[in-house]
Amino acid sequence: MSTDFADAAPRKRGRALLIAGISGTIILLVLVGLGVYGLIARPHENTPAPAPTASEQRPPASTPSGPSDLMPLPRTNDPIRYARAVAVSLFTWDTASGLGPADYGQVVLSDADPTGTETPGLASDIAGYFPASDAWRQLTGHATTQHLTIETAVVPDAWADAVAQAQPGQLAAGTTAVTIEGTRQRAGVWNGQPVTSEHPVAFTVFVVCAPTYPTCHLLRLSQLDNPLR
Repeated sequence: MSTDFADAAPRKRGRALLIAGISGTIILLVLVGLGVYGLIARPHENTPAPAPTASEQRPPASTPSGPSDLMPLPRTNDPIRYARAVAVSLFTWDTASGLGPADYGQVVLSDADPTGTETPGLASDIAGYFPASDAWRQLTGHATTQHLTIETAVVPDAWADAVAQAQPGQLAAGTTAVTIEGTRQRAGVWNGQPVTSEHPVAFTVFVVCAPTYPTCHLLRLSQLDNPLR
């Protein structure tokens, strides 16, 4: 375990694929020459943390979907605000809380596409954002906490190209990609002394909002550090 609290293993890079929703169904669009990376989660070199169990219904705004001290995602029709909330939820955890990756991930998974079509893929995406089981145990031994400082949250230029290439009716109305860039910050204890680390992160959140749904829901996540630009 290094004092910078880094993940146990690097994630693999993807190639040029984008997954987009078609009336609640995800298809693969090959975007040649756009440098667009895929939404399909690549396997972690270690065994990933267990994916959270799917939830078919969105909880009331006042009722967390995971343990009682975790707040659900906001009900909003603003894709930027929603994507920022997804990002904060994914990256905020405390190993001393007694909760695990599945508990934290469930908050995000509970707001998946209500049709359930994308839920299995999204569960796999979410698992890739948390330390693997062995790494989580190591981090717990150092009382590690994590949070995210967001620097930018924008609709990437490549999304306009993807929309332009889609056939009429392929993308569900209100489907949007938001690329987040920020700094993952960790703090813990090493040899009895407090230590901290910072690491830049970037990823894309794919959401569907009005008019398809009254408020935004999460479709998929890009591979961490493999965002749409």
